[in-house]
Order: sequence, then structure tokens, then C-alpha cells
Amino acid sequence: MKQKFIKIWNNYRWLALVLGAGIFLGWLFFHSPGNRVDAGNETLTPQGDHAHSEEAGTIWTCSMHPQIRQDKPGKCPICGMDLIPVASLEPGDTQTHPDEIQLSESAAKLADIQTYVVRTGTPENEILLQGKVQADERRIAALTARFGGRIEKLFVSFTGEQVTRGQKLATIYSPELVTAQRELLEAASYKGTRPSIYQAARAKLRLWDLTEDQIDEIENAKNPETNFEILSPISGTVTKRNIALGDYIKEGSALFEVTDLTHIWIMFDAYESDLPWIRRGDRVSYTIQSLPGLTFRGSVAYIDPFIDPLTRVAKVRVEQSNPNLALKPEMFVNGQVESAFAGRSVDILIPKSSILWTGKRSIVYVKDPQRDQPSFQYREIELGPESGNFYVVAQGLREGEEIAVNGVFKIDAAAQLEGLPSMMNPSGGQVSVAHNHGSMDMSVEHVESGNASGDQSVNAGQPSGNQSVNAGTPSGEITPAFKEQLQNVYSAYILMKNAFVKSDAEAVKAEAEKVQSKLQAVDMEGVTGDLHMKWMNLLGTLKSEVSNIINTGDLAEQRLAFAAFNDAFYNTLELFGLESGTVYYQYCPMANGDKGAFWLSEVNEIRNPYFGDEMLNCGETRETFEFK
Repeated sequence: MKQKFIKIWNNYRWLALVLGAGIFLGWLFFHSPGNRVDAGNETLTPQGDHAHSEEAGTIWTCSMHPQIRQDKPGKCPICGMDLIPVASLEPGDTQTHPDEIQLSESAAKLADIQTYVVRTGTPENEILLQGKVQADERRIAALTARFGGRIEKLFVSFTGEQVTRGQKLATIYSPELVTAQRELLEAASYKGTRPSIYQAARAKLRLWDLTEDQIDEIENAKNPETNFEILSPISGTVTKRNIALGDYIKEGSALFEVTDLTHIWIMFDAYESDLPWIRRGDRVSYTIQSLPGLTFRGSVAYIDPFIDPLTRVAKVRVEQSNPNLALKPEMFVNGQVESAFAGRSVDILIPKSSILWTGKRSIVYVKDPQRDQPSFQYREIELGPESGNFYVVAQGLREGEEIAVNGVFKIDAAAQLEGLPSMMNPSGGQVSVAHNHGSMDMSVEHVESGNASGDQSVNAGQPSGNQSVNAGTPSGEITPAFKEQLQNVYSAYILMKNAFVKSDAEAVKAEAEKVQSKLQAVDMEGVTGDLHMKWMNLLGTLKSEVSNIINTGDLAEQRLAFAAFNDAFYNTLELFGLESGTVYYQYCPMANGDKGAFWLSEVNEIRNPYFGDEMLNCGETRETFEFK
């Protein structure tokens, strides 16, 4: 029996030694201090599908599907995109607030993160206005006939002639005036006994615009005047002459209009969005094309209390002295108003580049001053009016707080990958994404590019083909097939836009369904890298808004969704371009509830899809893209 036990021990002793060594090494590995991260009073153990060492704890994930986590590079099993490394805690880093994204110093430098200390100031804006020179309505005199007769003499023969006050303009022969003068002469003979009749005869002549001196001359001459002189009531320019020599006129007929142009009005057009920045007394400088090299200055004397229902502008008046008559009515004027916000004097101001917009929310990332390493926290704010390169903050920030102004989008992307509150997912956690064989339905909100977060767009004139985006732009490649599919979406979009121009809700719905079909046909694998992520963000908005257009039969609601669709589609063309063609980016300030809205057009002629025939030509071309 003893010999049998020795034989079994000899057979299995090496196996026992190997198992013992494995248990010992496992104990060393799982109890190593380097595998734990100290966070104040807590000790956070790295979580995930794989354990991390202090030196090389890199997790690889998909930029569009952050739920994918692998311990090595590869392809995303959902969309096939290249996996990217997740920024993880470096040795010595500490975990912060649960909703705070912390970056290492090297990561912050690589992302070119820049910050700005929030401060208060007086919101100021430079308002550019256009207008015309007009006559001062208070300095216009209209001469009408107080009695009927015939024009015997005409001393002013053309419009534009300069006259002085009291100057003779014409003479009239009037039988009625002759009769009235004879009545005065008869009444004057017994004015001592019947003064009331005498006064009535003089009053009758006064009502016919005769002066007391003229009436006295008639009474002293003892003979009636056959021709009566028409005198200018003011000095100025004859702007209307409605009679000719020999004309017969009736009582009330318009004879002349005389305008004093030594003082004129400059009437500017101000859109509704400009009005909060303009108030009486603001200084205005303006130039006139026909008087190059001269700059005129004045102040706002009057702001029209009404908005013109057709042009949607209010008149802003500047009064100007014009002794040399150099400023002539109907001259075009370009003006500039430098004004503080009319509602308040001091507000919190932040740069535009610090803000991320989702269409519904405005977001900034606030730096935590208590951390040694750059740490930022997501915060939603409420914005006030635009002030040059700044925005007024109505609510959500305090003076002295520090916010990110460059690299904001990169901070937000890092927060999204970590499952923290972000622009597209304000409640945090994983972004819900449903994959459907080449198309993507994303339960995320619209991300507006152009938020000045440091990212730049692909040039519209970039050559087609498998093209790598240059340094400084989002990385990735665009295939020729992707551009061809995007060209098909644009062609369908133009038909939808033209249906909006015709104000035909049923036609809009039909064309929107075609746009939706073309969007479904776009292969998302046609773009890679950062461009893939941007396309998926934009695609979510495009699909959502075109569905809104299809699902409502109300034209007004369709146009609201169309405005949101255009914002995303413009960003799409700016980033990815088309195969060929010229695209005009046009704007109407009255659309979208007077907030202004854009659209894309194949022609430079303005054909407004937001108003149709009501204001077909309202708008302007803001940008032109040439795709080759």
C-alpha cells in the first residue's frame, strides 16, 4: 500500500507544484496596490470586461457604440468602424464628481483645451442698417385753391425750382373773388353803422387765404383786383407743380407743393432682431455712395412703434441738417449703430465658441477649480441676445466661473464615451442606438456643427474619391459612393423645397418621403473616423425632421421641421460635399416665427419656401458652394 501511494505521488507531484505556483501568482496580481486607484475615502477598482494594469490599462471602444469594450484594437462588431482607445485614468489620477469628466494634462494639451473666466460687462453690438434719405414731413407745404378761377400767370414753370417765403408762384383770375371784393367795398361805406356786415366781408376774404395787407390794399384802392397772387408759404424747393398756364381750377385743387430740404430725415430699416439693441439717442454713423469719403453722424430721434406687415421692418429715424442740399431724397444710406443692449446695463457675457447647441438646449463645460488636473462638468444654460462675438447669459452661470472655450466638442465626446451627461445624452449613461443593416436610427438630439468648438469642415471644393481630410479637420475618408448617394438626397431635397415654394402640403409630404428613402439608401460605411461620428449625428436629425414633415399635414408645422432639417443638411454638405453642382445657401429673417431660417437652392434667384407666394422674393443668398 505504501509503495502504491509513493507511485501516485510521483505521478502528480509536478501537477501540485504548478497549481500552487499559480495560486501564489494570482494572489500577488489581484492584491497589487498598483491595480487600485485611490479616490479620497474611496478606492475605485477599474471595471470592464478585462482587468487593467497600472502601466497599460487601455480599453478600446467604438465612437458610435460606446457599449462596445475590448482590450485590444479591432473592428466594431456593430458598424465595422475602427475601435479607438478610451482615455483612462493615469497613475496618480483621482476620480472626481460622478458627472465630471477628467482629462490628463497631456490629453488636455492634445485636445487644445482653452478656458475663459466668466465676467460681466455691458452687452454691445454693432448693428448694420440700410435706409434712404427722405424729406422732413414737418417741412412740407401744400398749396391748394381756396376759390375757383383761371391761371393767368405762372412764375414757377418747373419742379425743383428754389423759392423763398412770400415769393409769387402764380396769379389767378376768379369771378368769385371779384364779387367778394365788391361786397367788401360796399360794406366799407357803412362800416360805422353796420360793422358786423363789414367784418363778415373781410372774414370771407381771409378764408380765401388773403392776408390782412392784401385786404387793406383792396379797400384803399376802391377798386377790386381782377388777378389774385399765390404766394409761397415757406422757403424751399418746389417738389410738385400740378397746374399749367391757362388751366381752369376749382376750389380745393392742388396747385403746388414746396419742401424745405435744409433739414432732412434718414430713414433706416431695422429688423425685429435689431430692435432690442436700438434706442433713442444712440449714435449712428452712415455713408452715402454718391458722396464717397464722407461719413455723416447723427442720433436716433424716433423708432417706429409699428412693424411693416410686408417687409417686417420698423423705421428708425435720424434727423440731419442739410444746408448745402448735398443730401437728396431717395439716396441710399448705409448706417452703423453702436449700441448697448436696450434692456439692461450689465450682464454675464461668454464667447460664442464656448457654447454647444442641440437646437433645444445650450450647453457649456465648467472647469472645477479644486482639481489639480483639468476637470469639467456639463451644464445647461439659458442664453439671452447675441452681442458681437459673445452671448448674454440669462441663467446658469456665475461671474468668476471658468468654462472651456476651445476643444469643447472634444470634451463632450469624451463625456459621451464615459457614459456621463453630454450634449446628445443629457441624462448620462449609454447612448441608445438601433442598428438596421446600413441605416441608423439614433435616439439623440440634433447636434449643430459650426459651434466654434475647434472643429473645422471639409472644403466644398475637395476632390472626390477616397479622400483623407487634411490636418485641422475631422479625420476620416469619404468614398465616391457616399458622395453619389448624398447627391441623390440633395436632388430629392430640391423637389421637396420647390413643393414648399408652391405651399402644397400634400406635395411636400410626397417629396419628403422620397428624401427619406434616399437617406435610408446612404451607406454609413462610406465615411470613416471622426467624419463617421459626425455623419451619424447629422443623420439622426435629418431622419427625425423629415419624419416630422411626413407625419403632419399642417403646412406651418412642416415648415418648422423644414427649418431644422436645413440646419443639419447645410452642415452635411459643408462637411462632405457633393459630386458636382452649385448650391446657394439662402436666408429669410422673417421665417421660423421671425427667428430667421435658411434653405438650400439650385438657383440664385430667391424663391422663399417658408412663405411661397405671400413673400416669394423675401430673402438673400448668404453663401455659395461650388462642388467639383
